[in-house]
This record gives sequence, C-alpha cells and structure tokens, in this order.
Amino acid sequence: CPTLEVWGAALGTGGLLSTAPPACGKPQQLNRIVGGEDSTDAEWPWVVSIQKNGTHHCAGTLLTSRWVVTAAHCFKGTLNKPSQFSVLLGAWQLGNPGPRSQEVGIAWVQSHPVYSWKEGSRADIALVRLERSVHFSERVLPICLPDSSVRLSPNTRCWIAGWGSIRDAVPLPHPQTLQKLEVPIIDSEICSRLYWRGAGQGAITEDMLCAGYLEGRRDACLGDSGGPLMCQVEGTWLLAGIISWGEGCAERDRPGVHIKHERVCTGRGRGRGRGRSRLPAEQGAQRGIGSEDPGIMT
Repeated sequence: CPTLEVWGAALGTGGLLSTAPPACGKPQQLNRIVGGEDSTDAEWPWVVSIQKNGTHHCAGTLLTSRWVVTAAHCFKGTLNKPSQFSVLLGAWQLGNPGPRSQEVGIAWVQSHPVYSWKEGSRADIALVRLERSVHFSERVLPICLPDSSVRLSPNTRCWIAGWGSIRDAVPLPHPQTLQKLEVPIIDSEICSRLYWRGAGQGAITEDMLCAGYLEGRRDACLGDSGGPLMCQVEGTWLLAGIISWGEGCAERDRPGVHIKHERVCTGRGRGRGRGRSRLPAEQGAQRGIGSEDPGIMT
C-alpha cells in the first residue's frame, strides 16, 4: 500500500508532496520561550485550524498551497461532508485571527486506504484538498517532509502545537493563542511496553512514534488531533508525525502517540482501539467545553 507521497500523487498532488516549495520549514519568526505555553506570532506558519461549522475542531499541517495533512479520525462520520469544514491559516490567535489570516473551504478529504476508523488504529492520516490555493506569507508557509534518510533517535527534542484545552475541562481562554510544547522522542520499544495489551496484541505499530514525558503532566489532548510533531534538522523544520491518540491526557506512562507519515504501510497489525483520540467535545459547543481531558499542558 502507498506511502504518503505515493498515495498523494495518486490523488492528484502532482508530486508536490515530495517537492515542497523551497521556503518550506523556514519560519521567519524564530523567537521562542522554552517551557512556556504561548507561541509567538508566525512561529509555526504551517499549523492550521480545521474548523467544523465555524468552531475549532482539529489541527492540521500545511504541505503545499492546496494540501493539508491531518488525522483521519477528525473526519469520522463526516468524510463526505466537506461543506461542514473550513481551514483557517495564519491565525496565531483564534479569537483574533486578524486581517492577514486566510480561511479556505475544503474541496474533499481522503483518509489513508488502510485506516480502519477505530481509535488507536494505524494509518490515522488524511489529506485535505483545499478549494483554492493559499497565499504564502510570513504567517502561512508549508512544512517540509523528511526524506527516508532522516532518523530521529530517542530523546530528540521536538515540538507540538495546537489550540486544544489547557487542562481538565478548561478550554483555551480568549484570545486562544496557539500553544506549543517541547517533547522528547521516546524509544519505540519502551513505548510498546507501556501500551502493551497482552495476548500478543500490541497497541503501538511501526507507523507510530511516541513523544512526551513518562511522568505525565505535559501532553497534547482534546482539540489537538491532527496537529504536527515537528523536529528541526539542520535548520529546517520537518513533519515527524501527526498527533493521533493516547490513553487519557498527560497521564503517567501514557505518552502521546503520533503517526509517522512515511511508515503508514509498514505497521504490522492494528491497535485494539482502546486509546483516546484528541478530539474536542462533540456537542456543538466551544472547543474543549465538556471534555474530560486536557489539551497541551505545561
């Protein structure tokens, strides 16, 4: 079955997923407060808000001027209803997106062909085709995809970002500034043991990458689904994974699980669906209200 690049080409991306613009992965604003919560304006210009009926629903990552990648479970039951969704780009603060933000409708969504629509399933990835091309600017730029030679060793420091709830049942307060968190890559064997199901069933497949803190307290959760796990290699930001699932949020020995786009076809077997996806509460209310778990926590 296809990798993201091959699969994307079959969907009509014309090879753009493997040949992103030269500006990819190079934000023009590099200021950062390590250990802080708020990102700075234009710090992560490829992070987008996928809106459902005008409310933040999931995050995503801009790959080209017409393509966004996110988690497939964000569209469970609504895959054929793209009119309910739009993508907000360049909005550092959702409560005050500003005149330089861009909102674009979604033409269609394609989940990965091997995704099973069960929480914790492998290949939890979807490509989103925008209705029109976006305009690149300081606030809107694509991320780069790593080539097959890139290897992220355990304890590599990477970053996640999103607009999810900040703690238990507490939505991100106005003006809803994009949150960021530095997370270390966790050895795959350690993560597999942490999520082992017994009876020969493992929750972690080869297309999954764990990152976070074994002691808990800091994590991504509800409302952060589909957002990027970003790692900087030789001065360029690469998309290392897509926020997918975890058991609870910010719990001890339950790090965040991300989908590695280049390995979606090599996983052996599926998780058993016991993990919780990182979606906000589905009651038509504001993002995070009524949820049981926190979002990016610091």
